[in-house]
Amino acid sequence: VTPLDVVKIRLQSQQAPVYKGTHLPYCRAWKRKSRLPKWKCFLSCNGLMDHIYVCQNTTACGSWYKTPTHFSGTLDAFVKISRSEGLRSLWSGLPPTLVMAVPTTIIYFTCYDQLKEFLTDGLGYRSNYVSIIAGGLARLGAVTVITPLELVRTKMQSRRVSYSELRVCIRSAVTQSGVLSLWRGWGPTVLRDVPFSAMYWFNYELMKAELCERNRTPQASFSICFTAGAVSGAIAAITTLPFDVVKTRRQIELGEMEILGAPLKTSSSSTWLIMKSIWTDSGYRGLFAGFLPRVIKVAPACAIMISTYEFGKMFFRKRNEEQR
Repeated sequence: VTPLDVVKIRLQSQQAPVYKGTHLPYCRAWKRKSRLPKWKCFLSCNGLMDHIYVCQNTTACGSWYKTPTHFSGTLDAFVKISRSEGLRSLWSGLPPTLVMAVPTTIIYFTCYDQLKEFLTDGLGYRSNYVSIIAGGLARLGAVTVITPLELVRTKMQSRRVSYSELRVCIRSAVTQSGVLSLWRGWGPTVLRDVPFSAMYWFNYELMKAELCERNRTPQASFSICFTAGAVSGAIAAITTLPFDVVKTRRQIELGEMEILGAPLKTSSSSTWLIMKSIWTDSGYRGLFAGFLPRVIKVAPACAIMISTYEFGKMFFRKRNEEQR
């Protein structure tokens, strides 16, 4: 689903430019009254993590990036990106995605199962809202643990630094801004992912129970899990899309301001102010930019993820029972 991520991000980021050189009077390059370097930040995400790529004068990524154009829609973006940048550009960010997906998924699903079991068996809660609490807290834990690792990986990608240089860079950031600087971008991520997970698990558990009742089966089959996961993922994706747009713009802004050496403004860190600015500039279309590729991507991704997960649980549960 990486091509759909690339298309979604391009559609979101073209709505309004986040960075303009004239808005950075404290930039070191601006102080020298020299011409600002032609930096370009790319953001790609897949629902599990995000990837920022930085190119100077388009040399670092000249093999796959050419001057961007305006996209009128999802299909138009697919065609123009493929023609101008090549098919390789549609899969940018795939290797780091595969590396980071394993720990993220393990933390997320393990936390959800353990929290749900604790709330139902340990505390005796039998309400449908248990899935909301467990899903939200599980995603909160996963985001909190992964964010520093994501920051480290992003710096290595954007500047191609060695491990020794990376250690110095992280130490400098902690010295200047404190330990919390390692969790930069945590807020917008939580605002998008925690509500998504809460709504997703709530709708999934309800729909799965309803489908099991209609089919008169005590245990959900692969098709039931797949259907419930797809519908629940689509609903959650649509509802949390404005936060996804804000997060995209915020991360691109952070990347472009950081590489130019400009200090971050207090107002730029406010998710709500960014959302208000998008609404003023583009209305609801701006807040829901990338609607179609996000839904097309998230729905089958959630369906495949949850049905495979449920099938794996049933398989190993039966195997453990047979070995007893």
